[in-house]
This record gives sequence, C-alpha cells and structure tokens, in this order.
Amino acid sequence: MNEKKEKYEIENEFEDEIDVENSENEENIVVLNEEAGSRIDKFLSERLELTRTRIQQLIKDENILVNGKKTKPAYKIEENDVVKVVIPELETVEIKPENIDIEIIYEDNDLAVINKKAGIVVHPANGHYSGTLVNAILYHIKDLSGINGEIRPGIVHRLDKDTSGLLIIAKNDKAHLKLSQMFHDKTVKKTYLAILKGKLNQKSGRIVTQIGRDKNDRKKMTVINDLNSGKTAITNYEVISQTEKFTLVKVHIETGRTHQIRVHMKHLGYPILGDSVYGRTDTEKRQMLHAYKLEFQHPITEENMEFIAELPEDFKKALKKCGLEFEIF
Repeated sequence: MNEKKEKYEIENEFEDEIDVENSENEENIVVLNEEAGSRIDKFLSERLELTRTRIQQLIKDENILVNGKKTKPAYKIEENDVVKVVIPELETVEIKPENIDIEIIYEDNDLAVINKKAGIVVHPANGHYSGTLVNAILYHIKDLSGINGEIRPGIVHRLDKDTSGLLIIAKNDKAHLKLSQMFHDKTVKKTYLAILKGKLNQKSGRIVTQIGRDKNDRKKMTVINDLNSGKTAITNYEVISQTEKFTLVKVHIETGRTHQIRVHMKHLGYPILGDSVYGRTDTEKRQMLHAYKLEFQHPITEENMEFIAELPEDFKKALKKCGLEFEIF
C-alpha cells in the first residue's frame, strides 16, 4: 500500500463506502480445511479485499452462491464448499458541474469553507448524481483534491442532508491528507447548535456510547449497549437557553459518527426539533441542527483558523417561536 493511501485510510468519515470495481469478475473459491468455520461475509471480505457491506449486498443480490445455492452473510463456510462470486460491472458515472448557489465563506489555494444550506445532499449516491453539493463545488471551485475519486472530490467530512452549516473542502491531495489526519486526531473542533424538545435538567453533560445500525431499520442508527459492537461516539453539550418546552444547546462532538448528535439527543430523551426520523413529526420541516463553528489549524500554513456560519432563517424563526434566546459566541 502506498503512503498516500495508507495515510488516508486512517480517517474515512464515510460509512457507506463507494465501490471501486469497474469490470465484471467471476471467481470460484474452494474452501480449505483451515478456512472452514468462518462467516462467509468475513471470509470473502478479507479474501477479495472488499468491505463486508459490499459482500453482504452481493449475497443479497444472489451474486454469491455456495455450492450453487444462495446463502446468507452469517453462513459458516465448510471445507470443500465451492463459493461462486460474481462482481457485476458497475455503471460508469459522470458527475457534472452544476450552477447551484452555495455560500463560500473562505477560500485559498488549499481549502475552502462552505456554509451548506439545509436540504442539499453533500455527495452523489444511490443513483442520484445531480443536485448535490459536489455538483455545485465542481462548478464554483475549479481545483479539488482527487483522493475520494469522482464521486466525492474534495470532500473531507460531511453533514446530513437536512443539517445546515460549515464544511471544509480540500483543494489538493496534500491538504486533504493532512485534514483527514486532523479529523482522526480530533484537532478539528466542530461546534453545533441544536433546538431540543423538552427542558433539559442538566446544564451540561458528556455522552459516551456505542453507535451502530438499527437492526429493525438499517437506514437508522441507534445506541448499542454492547461495548464490542458499533463504534464509540462522544458528544458534549451545554445549555444556552431554555423554556419549559424547548432547549437550545451548544454541542461539541469528539467523533463523527453517522447521525451522532441526533441519536444521542434521542438517547437523552430530548430529540431535536423537526427530526422526524429520531423523534415525532412536528411543525418544522427539517431537524433544527446547525454546524455553527469550525476551529482548526490550516493544514499547510499551520495558521489558526476559526469560522462561524450565520444562523439560517428557518433556525432563527424556530428560536423565536420557541421563545429561546441566542447570542453569537
């Protein structure tokens, strides 16, 4: 593995990995005695150097057969099993620049900082290859790092579709690698604002749990009580303003798990206002979660950088409607 790839693999913020195969392959594998007893998804992941998620999808699509029959990810392979693997040819995708309005609040030769609007997906996926932030930055920013390939050029970290606020975009590979290392080392400080339903009893707190996929709904994440499952997620919060029915909190995350803040607030019993996935549907059209501040050292110049994203109008209106006060910090 070359040094550049090895460094990048230290921190991959994306849990839904993009597949890299571009041609159809068929392989028949005969299980040896010393290989017997392993789960088939784990065995093939290591053998073919594919993610277990990818292997499980291939099994679901019946592109992996054992002795000519369909199987399941948890199947434990036996000696002399013949495992047939077909990796279908993937559609070649061209991501085109689109003149979508975005707010670039800072830009230099190495990076850009964007204030993302709620309602826009960060990168193309699952057959949706237009109308994303990537399409917009390809139009507005000419030089982008190529580490994440054509699907995610320049993308170092991400925000949920309906979360607004700050994102760092890498404009070259050197900056991208350094920023990825900084996220891994937790030297990038990310501060969010969230409006919660209910009056928090504690003025501040620290949540440390395991987070993983919800077994009942794979599109959702959940807190997992088993320390050997999921991934560790750490969220710190502090009350800024509250009424009897609502609380405005400042949130600092030490890890960047999928839906982390939303899951942790639900876990506390105070879901984010407008979050219909982890709370009940209410009057707001999206979750009131805003990536408010970023603090980090410039990856190349080592200058200390600090950026603040002004509150979007819907967030301001929600604050007023909830009777909550906010002062810039």
